[in-house]
Amino acid sequence: MNKENDTSLLERKRKPKWLKVKLPTGENYRKVRELVSNHKLHTICESGNCPNMGECWGAGTATFMILGNICTRSCGFCAVATGKPLAADLEEPAKVADSILKMGVKHAVITSVDRDDLIDGGSAIWVDTVNAIRQISPGTTMETLIPDFQGNWDNLQRIIDVAPEIVSHNLETVPRLTKQVRIQAKYERSLEVLERLKKGGMRTKSGIMLGLGEREEEIVQTMKDLRKVNVDILTIGQYLQPSPKHLPVIDFVTPAKFEEYRVIGLDLGFRFVESSPLVRSSYRAERHIFDL
Repeated sequence: MNKENDTSLLERKRKPKWLKVKLPTGENYRKVRELVSNHKLHTICESGNCPNMGECWGAGTATFMILGNICTRSCGFCAVATGKPLAADLEEPAKVADSILKMGVKHAVITSVDRDDLIDGGSAIWVDTVNAIRQISPGTTMETLIPDFQGNWDNLQRIIDVAPEIVSHNLETVPRLTKQVRIQAKYERSLEVLERLKKGGMRTKSGIMLGLGEREEEIVQTMKDLRKVNVDILTIGQYLQPSPKHLPVIDFVTPAKFEEYRVIGLDLGFRFVESSPLVRSSYRAERHIFDL
């Protein structure tokens, strides 16, 4: 490729104006960052390079990532480090709960890396974290954004038994792109996770990214697949390439198109749909529990 064509390609992939965000600032943001650092906690806000970190942390909220910050999977879209994780920190649940209390969080989002190296997939730490938060901060409601536990339904049942207010599991993309985007995951297995959660009495949530080369009819069909298993809440956001090593952005979807998908989702029966370029799984998550 010559320099002229290379420049043209860069121009086409340059982020549009609607994806620009302000740098994190403010006293509340600094306080939250200090707290997370002092407790040596991992947040998906940082590890996932979330574009909303300034807004959320500035409001005194954060999404906590448990079970370390090294994932056993190598998804093509994710900025979290891949490799051999350290041993699970048995004190982590108490640390997370204590920080949530100090921050005064009313609705906490908890997520984790995939821990396929552990027999229980990390589900025991999940349970301990939920219980610790309830014990030390009983007024805090929770959303848990969980992995698929490799289809081990006993591990999934532990989440159902502890009954967080909302349980989320992301499809991330359409069936055709799943093997490329979520290398070790399976589209149908994720749908079964969500179906089992719903049958277990959970309020369920899932999310997808746009801009990876999916077609409109595939997006709508994925939304229909989620409704077939009675998912309550859907988030739709723009994929942003974390580094040159990750999957490239094929296209930037306009805010108007995101709004079209929001309306389609509501028409399909989702109770709540967050759909705009900067939406991420936990963005404004506190609204999802009160709107059900």
